[in-house]
Amino acid sequence: MPDHNPEGDRIAKIIARAGVCSRRDAEKLIAERRVSLDGETVTTPGTRVGVHQVVCIDGRPLAEPEHARLWRYHKPTGLVTTHRDPEGRPTVFQALPKTLPRVVSIGRLDVNSEGLLLLTNDGALARRLELPAAGWTRQYRVRLFGKVSQTDLDRLAEGIAIDGVKYGPVIADLERSKGMYSWASVGIKEGKNREVKRLMEHLGLKVARLIRIRFGPFHLGQLEPGTVEEIPARVWKSELGNHKPEKTIGAQKGEGLGEVK
Repeated sequence: MPDHNPEGDRIAKIIARAGVCSRRDAEKLIAERRVSLDGETVTTPGTRVGVHQVVCIDGRPLAEPEHARLWRYHKPTGLVTTHRDPEGRPTVFQALPKTLPRVVSIGRLDVNSEGLLLLTNDGALARRLELPAAGWTRQYRVRLFGKVSQTDLDRLAEGIAIDGVKYGPVIADLERSKGMYSWASVGIKEGKNREVKRLMEHLGLKVARLIRIRFGPFHLGQLEPGTVEEIPARVWKSELGNHKPEKTIGAQKGEGLGEVK
């Protein structure tokens, strides 16, 4: 299909902005020939859309995009961060309140991981925030099984390669130890698949519990498991414009997860 309007936005971005799915999933819809523009099947995600052109998915016109919104969600363990799970496991999106519009997650948390998960109705915003280039620090509290010292954790500060995969610098601080169990604070910026668990396994440790407490300036705070709370647009837009990850939203000074045992 020709590029209808070189001045318009790319069609995959239009679909993501409408909150249908992420830009990557929109590209999959296009590859499956399920997207049309003014009645013509779209074959490339680079196709641009003019103001008055009509985008359809499976023959249904795309709804007008709602303004971008952002939520904090305290993901409990046992939920998969996906809209559909082939194994039939419960998902984050099934557990969300029915009053929410269709949302996508900004990054993911493993089924056994818990803590802060950001949600948005804008796929383009999700992509912007989850890319490593955004520079947001993901902060975790990690319960470890195995003997560990601060010297061991400091080995991660310069970056490391595991099985040919390079991981960037990781700041890990030992909080306390008792017997074979310890708590550590771990900050990463790349967010590779199972990054924290792989790094700890490389040090000969097993992750017994993994809790994300911060994503950039957005903090889990005292949000209860399973609870979702919208972040005011003026707040997150200001943070994106200022890009000051050291500030935390959702927590007062000194406020964190509380005592975790």
